[in-house]
This record gives sequence, structure tokens and C-alpha cells, in this order.
Amino acid sequence: MILRLLRLIPGLLLYGIADAFMIRATVGVDPWTVFAQGVSLHTPLSIGILTNIIGLTVLLLWIPLRQRPGIGTVLNILLVGPGIDLGLWLLPVPEPMWLRIAFFTFGMLLLAVASGIYIGARLGPGPRDGLMTGIHARFGTPIWLGRTGVELTVLVIGWILGGNVGLGTVAFAILIGPLCAVTLPLFDSQLRRERRAAGSAELRRPVLLD
Repeated sequence: MILRLLRLIPGLLLYGIADAFMIRATVGVDPWTVFAQGVSLHTPLSIGILTNIIGLTVLLLWIPLRQRPGIGTVLNILLVGPGIDLGLWLLPVPEPMWLRIAFFTFGMLLLAVASGIYIGARLGPGPRDGLMTGIHARFGTPIWLGRTGVELTVLVIGWILGGNVGLGTVAFAILIGPLCAVTLPLFDSQLRRERRAAGSAELRRPVLLD
């Protein structure tokens, strides 16, 4: 447990710092950050604090969905927001477009790595991921449909409130899944074993000839 916590905590902080790189790039961010940005423009609260509050609000939605949080879920709510605020405090605002694109690209790659680190600790899903799986378990809705519906909703609300929607938002939606598919097995030994077992079973399957 201690070793997994030692992976989880820096992974969550890195996730927040990765978000900060993409925010500083100002070429568009992921839907939930668009939402936090939009709300921050109408309140005195920072994006990081709002990320914590939004995560806690989403966690409350787990109750009717009968989802159970893990310690990783709680730490996700507590640490990602401070990671964002720390990153925004440390990082300058890039001016040239090439540097903004570089910031965004590095941020998205770092986020994929951070996702592999904290998810690989297997101490509970993030509040937003748990919401999607909870909707699936409670109503039988396909996970992709539930995720798309929720993220489109927060994206539109955040955009109306003034959040930064741009080409980066589209790039994130297209690329983050494949990137995480690469990083997750790197940091999740159980997932690697499951994939090897599945590959071995496939090789042992008899070939039926016509």
C-alpha cells in the first residue's frame, strides 16, 4: 500500500502540472478544464481550487450511482487542483505560437504519463472516471456514450462561461486515449500480465482449417 501511495501522490501532482502546461498554451484544453476555467472567470477562485470543488461535486453524484470511492479517488480530488495551481504559478505564459504548441504537446504527453502512474497504483478511479463507470453500471449506458454526453455537457457550459476551447481541445479528445493506451501498461504491472495472458491464450487457440 505504501509503495502504491508513493506512486499515486506524485502521479496526481504531475497530472495537475500537465494540465497547467496545456492551460498556459491557450490553444484549448480538455472539457473539464474548460469548465473549471469558465467558472473561474466568474468567481474569485483559482482553476485549481475549482477543480477540487468540481471533483468533490462529481463524487457526490456517485451516491445515487452506488459507486464506492477508494483512497485514490479522494487523493485525486485533493491533489490535482494544487498541482494545477503550482504549475500555473511556476510556468510563464508563452508568446510565440510554436512555444505554445510545444507547451500543449508536452502537457498532453506528461498527462498521459501521469495517468499511467496514478491509475497503475490501482487505489481507486478519479471522480470523473467513476462517474462514467457508475452511469454504465446503473443504467446500462455504454461507457463511451455516457462519457461523451457528460464531457460534451461540461464543455458547452464551460465554453459559454468563457473557457478556452480550441484546436487543443480537439487534439486532446483524439489523442489522449491512444496515448494512455501506451502509458498505462508501462506503469501497471497487473495490466501487463493480463495482456500477456490474453496473448498466450490467443496463441494456444486451435486453428480451424476449412
